This record gives sequence, structure tokens and C-alpha cells, in this order.
Amino acid sequence: MSEYSNTPKEALFSPQNRKLLTNPLGKDNPINVQVLGICSVLAITVQLRTSIVMAISVVAVMGLANVIISLLRKTIPPRIRIIVQLTVIASLVILVDQVLKAFVYDVSRQLSVFVGLIITNCIIMGRLEAYALNNKPWPSFLDGIGNAFGYGWVLLTVGFFRELFGSGTLMGYQVIPGFLYDLGYENNGFMILPPMALITVGIIIWVHRHRDRSLVDIS
Repeated sequence: MSEYSNTPKEALFSPQNRKLLTNPLGKDNPINVQVLGICSVLAITVQLRTSIVMAISVVAVMGLANVIISLLRKTIPPRIRIIVQLTVIASLVILVDQVLKAFVYDVSRQLSVFVGLIITNCIIMGRLEAYALNNKPWPSFLDGIGNAFGYGWVLLTVGFFRELFGSGTLMGYQVIPGFLYDLGYENNGFMILPPMALITVGIIIWVHRHRDRSLVDIS
């Protein structure tokens, strides 16, 4: 039984439930601590806009997937639980992909196959296995969006710095003044290459673990 399991008398946002939202932002962050979901961080963070859309998509998929699996948890045979989880995630990803194509088609084209790869995001599968299969819908929902926000803030941080220093823009708008270019400033082309995404994530992980020394021994 999870330490965060609710009883009917507990408030929706009890201290235990709040931890489901706040812990993934810090000491239980899926990227900085567990080093999960790195692939998408490397692939789609060249621009902040695509990072935001991907983060929102993962929040929607994780929150809904956790609730659905929690509702079905007592009816899913253990032998086919992975298949059921993948089916639920794939259905939600298809829905998200269609919404993106309908409302933000340009961003959808930029994200390309990476929206579909949400299906294989190990953060989502990990939370379904570790939490949603053993807990009620409300805490499962909080766990899902908490971990999605933890993933999202790292995604946005990487996208912010890569676009700013790689292109001199944010959300497609020029933010570095033109006179700096006149003085000799140049965009760092290395920032828009995948290796710099990995280096940026590494720096974020280092800063995070340096601030919380209890994470240093986590492998």
C-alpha cells in the first residue's frame, strides 16, 4: 500500500496529496533524479514553443492515463497489464495529436513523430506501473500531473536556453537586441544541436543535486 493512499475522510489536497504534486518538482524529479524521459528533452527543445506544447501534451496524457488505469486497476489481469497501459496511452496520444493538428498545426509539424513517441515515454509507463495500478483515481491523477510538471519544467528550461543562445529568440520573437549583433555578437550554433541539449540537461542535474546533497548517492 502506498504511503500516499487516501481514506474517504482525507481532504482532496491533504499534505500527503500535496506531496504528490510537489515532490516530482524537486527531490523526486523524473529527469533530474530518476533520469527518465531524456530522449524527448534532447529532441524537441530547440525552440521554447515546441517545448511548451510537448510539456502540456505530456501533462494531459499522464493525468488522464493515471486516472483511467486507476479506475481499471481491479479489472486488469496482471499478465496483460502492460498491453492495457500501452493501449490507454496510445489512445490518448492519438487524441492529443489530432488536437494539435487542429489548433496548432505548425507546431504539430515541428514536433512530427515525437508526439507519437510519448507512448514510449518511460516516465508515463513508470507511474502507471508504480502508482496508478495500486491507488485510487484522485491521488493517481495528482501523481500523474505532478510528475508531468516535474518533466515539463526541465523541458522548458532546456528549451529556453537553447533557443535564446542558439537563435537569439524566444517563442519565435527576437529578444537579443540588434545592436549586440552590430558589436560582433553571434548566436551559438552549437546550442541548437542535440549534444548541447544533453549538456544543458547535465548542468541542470548537477545544479539540482548540488543544492540537495541527499541526491548525490542516488544512482
